Amino acid sequence: MPVSLIDAVPSGAEADAMYLGFVEWAADRELTLYPAQDEAVIEIVSGSHVILSTPTGTGKSLVAVAAHAAALAHGGRSYYTAPIKALVSEKFFALVDIFGAANVGMVTGDSSVNPDAPIICCTAEILANLALRQGPDAAVDQVVMDEFHYYGDSDRGWAWQVPLLLLPRAQFILMSATLGDVTPIAEDLERRTGRPVARITGVERPVPLHFSYARTPVHETVEDLLQSGQSPVYVVHFSQAAAMERAQALSSIRVVSREQRDAIAEAIGGFRFTTAFGRTLSRYVRAGIGVHHAGMLPRYRRLVETLAQRGLLRVICGTDTLGVGINVPIRTVLITALAKYGGQRMRQLSAREFHQIAGRAGRAGYDTAGTVVVMAPDHEIENAAAVAKAGDDAKKLKKVVRKKAPQGFVNWSEATFDRLVDAEPEPLVPQLQLTAAMLINVIARGGDVFENVRALVTDNHEPRARQFELTRRAIAIFRTLRTAEVVEIAADGAIRLTVDLQPNFALNQPLSPFALAAIGLLDPATELGGGQPDAPSGSAGTGHYALDVVSVIESTLDDPRPVLSQQQFLARGEAVAAMKREGIEYDERMELLEGVTYPKPLEELLAQSYEVFASSQPWVRDFELSPKSVVRDMFERAFSFAELIQHYQLARSEGLVLRYLSDAFRAIRQTVPTEAQTSDLLDLVAWLGELVRQVDSSLVDEWEALINPAADPTAPVVPPAPPSVLTNRRAFLVLVRNELFRRVQLAALQRDDDLVALDPDIDWPTALDAYFDEHDELLTGGPARSPRLVAIDETDAAASGLWRVEQTIDDPDGNHDWRIRAVVDLAESEELGTAVVRVTEVLRL
Repeated sequence: MPVSLIDAVPSGAEADAMYLGFVEWAADRELTLYPAQDEAVIEIVSGSHVILSTPTGTGKSLVAVAAHAAALAHGGRSYYTAPIKALVSEKFFALVDIFGAANVGMVTGDSSVNPDAPIICCTAEILANLALRQGPDAAVDQVVMDEFHYYGDSDRGWAWQVPLLLLPRAQFILMSATLGDVTPIAEDLERRTGRPVARITGVERPVPLHFSYARTPVHETVEDLLQSGQSPVYVVHFSQAAAMERAQALSSIRVVSREQRDAIAEAIGGFRFTTAFGRTLSRYVRAGIGVHHAGMLPRYRRLVETLAQRGLLRVICGTDTLGVGINVPIRTVLITALAKYGGQRMRQLSAREFHQIAGRAGRAGYDTAGTVVVMAPDHEIENAAAVAKAGDDAKKLKKVVRKKAPQGFVNWSEATFDRLVDAEPEPLVPQLQLTAAMLINVIARGGDVFENVRALVTDNHEPRARQFELTRRAIAIFRTLRTAEVVEIAADGAIRLTVDLQPNFALNQPLSPFALAAIGLLDPATELGGGQPDAPSGSAGTGHYALDVVSVIESTLDDPRPVLSQQQFLARGEAVAAMKREGIEYDERMELLEGVTYPKPLEELLAQSYEVFASSQPWVRDFELSPKSVVRDMFERAFSFAELIQHYQLARSEGLVLRYLSDAFRAIRQTVPTEAQTSDLLDLVAWLGELVRQVDSSLVDEWEALINPAADPTAPVVPPAPPSVLTNRRAFLVLVRNELFRRVQLAALQRDDDLVALDPDIDWPTALDAYFDEHDELLTGGPARSPRLVAIDETDAAASGLWRVEQTIDDPDGNHDWRIRAVVDLAESEELGTAVVRVTEVLRL
């Protein structure tokens, strides 16, 4: 049995013993160190900083493992940082497998597992805020920064620079395949810490890359690559829509054999393709074609990654997000364009972006070479086809009319391709920022605050002009904090905070303290289904306390842009239809339409509260309040996840939607204090958590479970099934009530066809005619969805497998004599992960 790494590199071992122990441990696992890896490990155990700028596939992850082992042997604490939570999570599980669950922890801001462990995996911002708060005294002995090229990111680069400035006793291992010239960073790091900096770069790839430029259509190029044994092929696009369209187009060609199809079907086994996108993906993967982009549900992405790792997918159509460290083995990268949208306009790829994508080609241990193919623009491909058709006929060649690039098109050519292949990644440009939250963390550190701030804004990697700008910014923020009495200058000249900061200040949702204050303005007595008593002085809201709490929390979350865009699109469509009915002229309609946007509950209350809060806590102005309604909209409409996706046409973004719902669930649980939690709110939170868990349990369960994901490589690619939906009784009751209330809402709108589609055995039109003969309307307000109007009979559930339920309709006269009766099929509910409700009758008592 191979020795563990902890035993191979024991506590207190000398540098030579560490090195030999690690090499022997690697050899036991049939891993032979490349020269660059060997050099890096020697430098690490010798105590040097290491800047490892070597191509993808040269084993940087193994160097990181050696670094953590060395820090552990010294009794130190090491941090692994990455730019995205998915990569942090992946590395966490990998390190747990090597070092054991007791020695590895993870902190990402919204999740924390074993945070006192000697090895911590976290996002770069977590470590940066820790450095700001604790400075040189922070318990950080070593930092492994993966994907270090993010140092040059305009929005997030500050988090990669701050630890280098403020943690002088830590050993740094900075890793990326595309760093460029790092001389200024290396020289500054050595000056600050007194440690030598080993730069390991210019390494030849163990799996060399062959580059080519293609002027044949993509489907022909892919077919040629498949026939010449160059699969798996990753077809790179710069939009999710383009990746999906390519998968559809390629599904018309023969990608895999009958035997390979059978192998895929066996590997998939009982995988749950429960959404519209999932059913589409199922068709593609069974044909040997994967899809991979950030908008997918995590379990679908993992399915594609696992099938690819097993060699079962020959083509994957995706976006350039695969370049961020996720482990999918690829033989060939086919890049469909050398231009992408850069946030404001289309532009050509930088050398760094090109090499980051191209570097995914070629699998160490599998391939002797990798292939990178870049497609010519469409007009150039069409011109090449026309020339080929003319052949050697001079007259026909003369008649060929060559198309030009469309107007406004950001063009590229073979010369662009050649330049990028030979180009070194651009030098990293420092991107230090200063916010009130950062300054508060520095002040909270204590000591000589003035000197600490001065050092941060003047002794950094920025050019002199930028340092002056940061100094002016620090003075302006300090004056604001002092005016707000958040900081004070004591008689002895010491600068200190007048408030106590929570331990995770600026690590979690930065607007959580505001949310807590805003929730205090709401009246818990106004329950969803209860009455609405006179509100106490200072309270506000819509009268639906639980939903108002949700709206407060949603206003502090990042915007899920695709959802809001679709909400606005539908709202404007409804507004235009209403204006046309009212006879409003076109010009006036267009003017009025500008004011129509997505729903923003409590917008006025939140804006006023934000201003009041910011007057005493001005740091919140670093973060924008954004009222919106996604969770609330789902609950009010009694939508399931699939119905939300279908209603707003969000199939390509369902992963983003689920991450938002998961973030909302965590934020509500972490922010709302126990004394502010009503029964209705607990119901809503239980419903939301169960909804997320049933769609993709990984987002709720994965980070809480110390499970090694490296399962039997021959087992079906089926992730663990979520717990039975019946297990969480509170959440299941909400799902049942939502199914009944959906019928109430449709009945109120007299949408007979939709009701008949839900309950084909019920004569809904006749029942509604009878109801509306008695009443002018059917109520759907807060009291109408009260749990008190739902009766559940479980007396024969054990024998029949059914609950018998009854929804009382809230009529304007308060008679409550109309009922919807139904049964809940428990077995089918468990199978489908939702409440399966079948209406049996609609009647007047």
